[in-house]
Amino acid sequence: MRFKKVAVLMGGVSAERDVSLASGEAVAGGLERSGYAVTRIDAGDRVDEALREARVEAAYIALHGRLGEDGTIQGLLEMMRIPYTGSSVLASAVAMDKELTRNILASRGVPIPKGFLVDPETPGVLPEGWQVPVVVKPADEGSSFGVTIVRERAGYAAAVANALGHSRRVLVEEFVRGTEITAAVLDGRVLGTLEIEAHSDFYDFSAKYDDGGSTHHIPARINAKQDEQARRFARTAFEALLCSGAARVDFIVSPGGPPVALELNTIPGMTRTSLLPEIAAHAGIAFDQLVSTIMEGARLHVPTGRKDKISGREG
Repeated sequence: MRFKKVAVLMGGVSAERDVSLASGEAVAGGLERSGYAVTRIDAGDRVDEALREARVEAAYIALHGRLGEDGTIQGLLEMMRIPYTGSSVLASAVAMDKELTRNILASRGVPIPKGFLVDPETPGVLPEGWQVPVVVKPADEGSSFGVTIVRERAGYAAAVANALGHSRRVLVEEFVRGTEITAAVLDGRVLGTLEIEAHSDFYDFSAKYDDGGSTHHIPARINAKQDEQARRFARTAFEALLCSGAARVDFIVSPGGPPVALELNTIPGMTRTSLLPEIAAHAGIAFDQLVSTIMEGARLHVPTGRKDKISGREG
């Protein structure tokens, strides 16, 4: 055990606060059962003061959404020289932005849906050549907040307005029909695939977090070639975005076609309905072992070559 006294950062101020609190409590319990001394910290305005008072050796980030998953808290921890779980400032910031992620994945040969960023001058106008259905989503939000599947052109402007309520940048993608799957990656190793059979129009917030909101199938019910492609694309995405620790890559798989990547999540949920723990369990990794493995991977990503005045650790 590299660390004994650790903090679990949860809650925060994003739209995903409640999910983060559930993830954080589950993580804290798993770490405590594994022998860690855990301080639970609700990552609000004074998170730096709470970290200093706790005098922890490392931090487990169980935050979702803005200011937790986008590189912000990672930057604070780098400045305080507190090792933390998951991806670096750079990887977190890039992966949080769906348009940047799309561009990088496409450059590495990973299939993505056709798409465009909404023109702020004419936000309510679907460009010429585009037909419904399309998916309208905030470019930098999670848990399906602000996402709409537009099936009639008349609903496009309202869908964009809804997404603009969550972000200044809105992404529109073609609606790809198929099976929704996800692949979990831990320290560069793809643990497996899982199929999500949502009991609603799509895998929205309710389907993700409500009991009975969806049915999961492990491994995903796709053919062997598609499963191999999903695993390969997930690893490529993890490496291309310079990720660390645990991540999840979501895909849509059309009949007979390759998996099409939708997004990469650098801090997957750890609630009782979350996908990463379920895939890990199927791969033989129990929940407490999973969170301990992630915790032991905590590190700083920015070397300084000097002894830090705040924590006393070597940079």
